[in-house]
Amino acid sequence: MRSRTRTALIAALLGTALLTAGCAEDGGSARGSGNGGAKGRTTITVGVFGAFGLQEAGLYDTYSAQHPDVVIKQTSIERNENYYPQLLTHLGTGSGLADIQAVEVNNIAEITATQADKLVDLGRTPGVDRAAFLPWKWAQGSTADGRTVGLGTDIGPQGICYRKDLFAAAGLPTDRAAVGALWAGDWAKYRAAGERYKAKAPAGKAFVDSASGVMAAVTGSSARRYYDDAGKVVYKTNPAVRGAFDLAASFATGGLSARLQQFTPNWDQGFSNGSFATVSCPAWMLGYIQDKAGPAGKDKWDVAAAPLPSNWGGSFLVVPKAGKHAEEAAKLAAWLTAPAQQAVLFAKRGSFPSAKAAYALPAVAGAKHPYFGDAPIGEIFAKAAEGIPVTVVGPKDLVIAQNLADVGMLQIDQKGRSADQGWRAAVAAIDNALDQ
Repeated sequence: MRSRTRTALIAALLGTALLTAGCAEDGGSARGSGNGGAKGRTTITVGVFGAFGLQEAGLYDTYSAQHPDVVIKQTSIERNENYYPQLLTHLGTGSGLADIQAVEVNNIAEITATQADKLVDLGRTPGVDRAAFLPWKWAQGSTADGRTVGLGTDIGPQGICYRKDLFAAAGLPTDRAAVGALWAGDWAKYRAAGERYKAKAPAGKAFVDSASGVMAAVTGSSARRYYDDAGKVVYKTNPAVRGAFDLAASFATGGLSARLQQFTPNWDQGFSNGSFATVSCPAWMLGYIQDKAGPAGKDKWDVAAAPLPSNWGGSFLVVPKAGKHAEEAAKLAAWLTAPAQQAVLFAKRGSFPSAKAAYALPAVAGAKHPYFGDAPIGEIFAKAAEGIPVTVVGPKDLVIAQNLADVGMLQIDQKGRSADQGWRAAVAAIDNALDQ
């Protein structure tokens, strides 16, 4: 996991531990639904990465039951860093493509900018309702000239997950509304709450898990990050990025971080050991926490609103024109991303809908999480989702974010470097990666 940016993990971590399903090996393997290519039936293939959730939630079976003339077969490659280069190669040659392909959010800008002419304009597909989606999610899957080649599946609106017992021990409130009020409206208030926590915290119990996690959350709440509206790389001069970097670094230099690297065995162990009191927490991470903290963590963890709306993760479906059944595939993609199906995906896999029309449906609006003290997660994350700004996503967001975290911030968090030293190291690595 060290080589992956944090957002690339969402598809592999959807849902709760009880809903985790196996993935194919990196080479990929076919997984089918229905009776598998019976004569006279149309077989639609779907290519995904990780435990994407559509098959695991039973959506393929439901569609095939409603459309007896359609068989759906899925192929999964476990890791997106192996899946995505293959997708680009297949798009380039016009062969080897599934009828529907998944695209991770950090790759969607490159897809819309360089591959749109090879993809079906799904915005024109019958049954697709632009108004049903969050505006910023719809914009991410659309080209500059208005074609929508990617339909959003899930998103990662963030809250702050926190340990009620550690907050109580440090003299902080534990009610989720009161906790959210500690830092409402400003990430700097989150750090101030950390200082209050540190003053009375139990020995060895840090306020946050990692400085990198803080940086990802703060950066995710900005409309302009690594690129400007014209597609120019501007992270070096964008005060939102440097401000997020410096604020996150202060958690490390100020003794508020447990100095763990996310999605490593030590970080996993930190959940079960109660090594930290808070973690930036998109909807899909609830299941991860439940899995790693185990039964002993039940009712100790809760989730409150984040200081500002922020997104971490999400994916899209695209339909290559070179697919064997492009028209039928577009209809299936429209159905899979419709609000009703997104609500099912959330209920069964923990994948939060990108279709805002799903938020009023009972499976979302009434959703509570028993492990987190029956937190009203549908309400909390829907409110966060609706406040997320329309963000400019660039083709090399993944490279920039990864190096800021794993080169720059990690040196500060684990090697004691200064914020300036960490920033310079990250910039050098990014310049090298972007050939600048």
